[in-house]
Amino acid sequence: MLNLAAGWADEGHRVDLVLCQATGSLRDQVPSDVAIVELRRSAGWLGRAYALAADPRAFLTLLLPIILPYKPHQTARYLPDLVRYLQRERPTALVSAMRLYNLAALWARRLAGVSTRIVISDHTHTSTALQDPNRRRKWRRRFIVPVMQRTYPWADVRICVSNSIADDLSRIARLPRERITTIYNPVVTPALQAKARAPLDHAWFQPSAPPVVLGIGRLVPQKDFPTLLRAFARVRTERPARLMILGEGEIRVELEALARTLGVASDVAMPGFVENPYAYLARAGVFTLSSASEGLPTVLIEALACGCPVVSTDCQSGPAEILDGGTYGRLAPVGNAAAIARAVSETLDDPPPRGRLQDWARNFSADRAIKQYRQVLDRKVG
Repeated sequence: MLNLAAGWADEGHRVDLVLCQATGSLRDQVPSDVAIVELRRSAGWLGRAYALAADPRAFLTLLLPIILPYKPHQTARYLPDLVRYLQRERPTALVSAMRLYNLAALWARRLAGVSTRIVISDHTHTSTALQDPNRRRKWRRRFIVPVMQRTYPWADVRICVSNSIADDLSRIARLPRERITTIYNPVVTPALQAKARAPLDHAWFQPSAPPVVLGIGRLVPQKDFPTLLRAFARVRTERPARLMILGEGEIRVELEALARTLGVASDVAMPGFVENPYAYLARAGVFTLSSASEGLPTVLIEALACGCPVVSTDCQSGPAEILDGGTYGRLAPVGNAAAIARAVSETLDDPPPRGRLQDWARNFSADRAIKQYRQVLDRKVG
């Protein structure tokens, strides 16, 4: 979204970045010519009332996922102020991302009574998300599907970030596939390439050091870093190598304990969140994505743009599409440490030319995505 906002602002458009909370690690990366609009939070009951007012006939559909829960999702709390924003500013178009925010945008437009075009985008594979093992949240997710089926047709434009997500959304939301447009995330920018060239003062990345297997992502179950650790332990029995995982999250202690159990703790580093992961990607021996599920994994594209050889699980969805079925990086089954280890070793033994990877990554450039968004914004899509 930051890359899209920057591109539109560079073209001379007035751009607002409408946020529920204007905080977080990316706050300082908002372009200076993009205005930040922070929505005010309302009481939960008021957000529920607004959602119901947007579609009174959908009472039974909204009952379980939106109206009944003691703690509704935060998007409902910001719906009243989003309505006021649309009435006050009357933007030409509102672009939203992710399921519940898409619903909020569609409800808000209906309540505001404005002509703003609504462009919704989906970044996750809905069918996979519905299989989330966290059962405490899973029951609510099941009941979101009928809401999507009822509400998504209201959008002027529906965008998915990969063809596999678009195919899945077509089935889940009962939308004709031709009414869903695929636009890859605007990932590759001149700024990314400049950051990749930044110096990196770390002993593990010196020319004479063993190759670094790099993982990046939140330390959460979805990323399946335990399997990456087990795969690395296998690689480590065959050759000198090191594993670095950039990111922070809830399973850090579990991962640290597993590294000790596997006997590789001295060759594993988890420095937490870093501001510039691209300098690490540009120098790693191989980037490995071990996720159990993804949408269109941005970090895989970033690795290619940095010229870093990659290995990825063939998870739903995105990696196979990004890597052209394995042409630009080896694919391995989800959760299979032996297969991932074999793919990592083969990649270290025979890495592809970095320039070839960077050429392919241009398919995911910000310039290309901005042009495609402009095309769909300029035409009426039903």
